[in-house]
Amino acid sequence: MALQCGIVGLPNVGKSTLFNCLSNAKAQSANFPFCTIEPNVGVITVPDHRLVQLEKLVNPQRVVPTTVEIVDIAGLVKGASKGEGLGNKFLANIRETDAIIHVLRCFEDENVTHVDGTIDPVRDKDVIDMELQLKDLETVESRISKTEKMAKTSKDPDAKRLLDVLLKYKDALESGKSARVVELSDQEKQIAKELYLLTNKPIMYVCNVDESAVVSGNQHVAAVKEAVKNENARVLVIAAQTEAEIAELETFEERQMFLEDLGLKESGVSKLIRLAYELLELKTFFTAGEKEVRAWTFPAGALAPQAAGVIHTDFEKGFIRAEVIKYNDFTNLGSEQACKEAGKIHVEGKEYEVQDGDVMHFRFNV
Repeated sequence: MALQCGIVGLPNVGKSTLFNCLSNAKAQSANFPFCTIEPNVGVITVPDHRLVQLEKLVNPQRVVPTTVEIVDIAGLVKGASKGEGLGNKFLANIRETDAIIHVLRCFEDENVTHVDGTIDPVRDKDVIDMELQLKDLETVESRISKTEKMAKTSKDPDAKRLLDVLLKYKDALESGKSARVVELSDQEKQIAKELYLLTNKPIMYVCNVDESAVVSGNQHVAAVKEAVKNENARVLVIAAQTEAEIAELETFEERQMFLEDLGLKESGVSKLIRLAYELLELKTFFTAGEKEVRAWTFPAGALAPQAAGVIHTDFEKGFIRAEVIKYNDFTNLGSEQACKEAGKIHVEGKEYEVQDGDVMHFRFNV
């Protein structure tokens, strides 16, 4: 499933350092703007303790985790919406992503220059927001002129509804607000999807701090949280340079000891990957057999035939039924056979909405 999160931010905020921690695809990380010219794509394994537990119980020949794609996009500067710096490339790359990971510099370090000279993550956020809002406003105004004519000449109710949505977005964008803060009805949200606005994408703000602030945060983190409180956005605190040091350690035990010394239960990278997965509104079901235990990605709200289609299109076309075991039942009872004997295997049809963690077998006929 080729859904992607794009990492964005001003130059020198720690984007590429963070990307390097996330992926084996090493982006150049250096102390100057535009060290990342082309977007780097990393296909990254999603950590999931449930897969580990299923492996212990089933003892398969192989285990296949699910993944998420992260794209490291070149740093943005003021004027991007008008083509300044790498603006056009940046905007084209971010338009292709499904969600945004916005990295904000929340650490002081005189050895790492800031493009604007001082540390102010809220200001930095506003710089990128403004460029994306200006581009969205351009898109909205263009659509308004076309839709107004259609609404008047054709009396099409869909055109009238689209115009109402566009005018709501125009008011917000002209006020310096992002499209994602505009309240819409469910019907209007469906209409809005076709606009593909940059500021309507789901977003997570990553506050990049130094090691001393990774647990408790600092005044910059507090300022960011206050600034985004009405955005329906996630905020994650992470120390990218520390994560890079953790990634260099050879064994799992060494990495865990390092984390414990910092007062952390897990790495920031693990949290970020899971949150990115959730940001894309993805969930996981499992197949479990002697040959393979595997995690499969599906979009939230998918019905059983759609989930079957993730494995193979023939499974969806010829779907007959799904045999479902809840993850907790599987792990509590210890095996598929034990679940069968206990009556914990549920037979579901085409209208079943797949739940996160379901262990599934699909019956189909082509």
